[in-house]
Amino acid sequence: MEAFKRAILQPGPPENFALRIVQEVIKPQKRTKLVQDENQLLENILRTLLQDLVSSAVQSGAPIMEYGQSVDDAETTLGHIPRLLDIVLYLCEKEHIEGGMIFQLLEDLTEMSTMRNCKDVFGYIERKQDILGKQELFARGKLVMLRTCNQLLRRLSKANDVVFCGRILMFLAHFFPLSERSAVNIKGVFNTSNETSYEKEPPAGIAIDFNFYKTFWSLQVVLNTFEAQPLTDEEGDAINMEEEAANYSIKYLTSSKLMGLELKDPSFRRHILVQCLILFDYLRYPGKNDKDLPSEGMKEEIKTWEDRVKKMLEVTPPKGKDFLHKIEHILEREKNWVWWKRDGCPPFEKQPLEKKAQDSTKKRRPRWRLGNKELSQLWRWADQNPNALTDPQRVRTPSIMDYWKPLAEDMDDSTGIEEEYHHKNNRVYCWKGLRFSARQDLEGFSRFTDHGIEGVVPLDLLPHEVRSKYQAKPNERSKRAKKEESRNATLQAEENQIATPASENDEAVRGDLDSSATPMEADATPVAGGVSQGGTPTPEEQLKESPDTDADPDSGQLEADAEAEAGTIDGETDAEVDVDVDAVS
Repeated sequence: MEAFKRAILQPGPPENFALRIVQEVIKPQKRTKLVQDENQLLENILRTLLQDLVSSAVQSGAPIMEYGQSVDDAETTLGHIPRLLDIVLYLCEKEHIEGGMIFQLLEDLTEMSTMRNCKDVFGYIERKQDILGKQELFARGKLVMLRTCNQLLRRLSKANDVVFCGRILMFLAHFFPLSERSAVNIKGVFNTSNETSYEKEPPAGIAIDFNFYKTFWSLQVVLNTFEAQPLTDEEGDAINMEEEAANYSIKYLTSSKLMGLELKDPSFRRHILVQCLILFDYLRYPGKNDKDLPSEGMKEEIKTWEDRVKKMLEVTPPKGKDFLHKIEHILEREKNWVWWKRDGCPPFEKQPLEKKAQDSTKKRRPRWRLGNKELSQLWRWADQNPNALTDPQRVRTPSIMDYWKPLAEDMDDSTGIEEEYHHKNNRVYCWKGLRFSARQDLEGFSRFTDHGIEGVVPLDLLPHEVRSKYQAKPNERSKRAKKEESRNATLQAEENQIATPASENDEAVRGDLDSSATPMEADATPVAGGVSQGGTPTPEEQLKESPDTDADPDSGQLEADAEAEAGTIDGETDAEVDVDVDAVS
């Protein structure tokens, strides 16, 4: 510590002696950069020395940043604390010591200082902000500096220390990049603690309408009175706006006795009217989604009130048009910030493009066998692996149990999956699943008619409470089994009828026709009307027309069902099992 006290009193820039002092105190082994333990030891020494200097300055009654300062004919010597900070800042900048040490000392200094001394400390921070903002220092101390500034803002009065608060905010805006998310109100949280208190009961001897006073301060938006009592140029020139700006307060007094004077104050009117414009601007862009935007009728009403407020700002002296132009410019820039925050605060900085060195010799464009690199590569792969397209593992049809598992999980209420995210809303997924079920699970495929796409899911994948909804009842199963037996019997009868020779009666009937006609072949194609191409009734047609046939009364329906069932079972092509995608969804 004594070595640093002597270093503070040494003349000349810190680079002449700073590193030598550190090596004298820490005594590192032939190193110019301290390790972690040595940095911690040096930080403890500097923080203790800083505390001693602040105590000495307080006891002497001098401002802490001017303690030890001397002015003579030769030169002006800085105070002890600024000199110490300069030495530490130089060591941090040259990476001889840990970069965050200077920020820790500045935080300690603000915590030990009064608000008057904090203004001098912050003045030093402002003068060194270019060095503090360098990347090697900023990365190590940005959080400490942010915490220091926030602590100062909490200690300051928002009504009396407006200028100092503005200096801190301007420093943070310069110190942090524009894309820094810590300085952005991402969620758009409102400051609900800023409440305006006003009188609830009318006091004695008030000259203004108390109902208007109460309405004004409860809403903070009253335009009719402003229009009814316009200000003249003389009233606007009577108030020096520059002097008022020096004593500007963020909160106005709400005493009912001051209401008449405040209505004649141009800055008061501008304050209220600008609040109206900010409110209108927010109502037009309240949320991230389009559904949160106001309706067209509300937009028109907001536009009417906005024009009315702008007209009053324009006629409010002094220089109403110039003031309105500046406010419109600020609000327009604010819209850009709003959209930037809604897009997730993307960084503004773009990395420069690296210019590739251009060769003086022109490179010859390569020639590809099939026109481009990709097609040539595919052709070469085919030569090297001719069995790639015939490999059975190349395209493999999944089992229905694996394929319908995602939809089965959606149908389970315990999973908590919302309706809009169910797989049944995916038309391609449902279409493919129906194709797989038609080939692998006809029983499940038949449930599509009664229950939709969810009925096709195998019952083994569903929980018990969901399975009972789609499981067929016993009586329905028996009816379906009897119907299938009836279909099989009908098919067997048709086959026997085709194989049986024609009877004598049939020969007699045929004798009336052309005797030279050849017998009908088995694969004759029927045409409309139930008659084959040769004009001769088929055995099936004879069976239907014969009055002696012992067919079931519902044989016609059973035959149609059997043909449809046979087409479903025997069909193996994609065209026979395709379904309408729109019907699935």
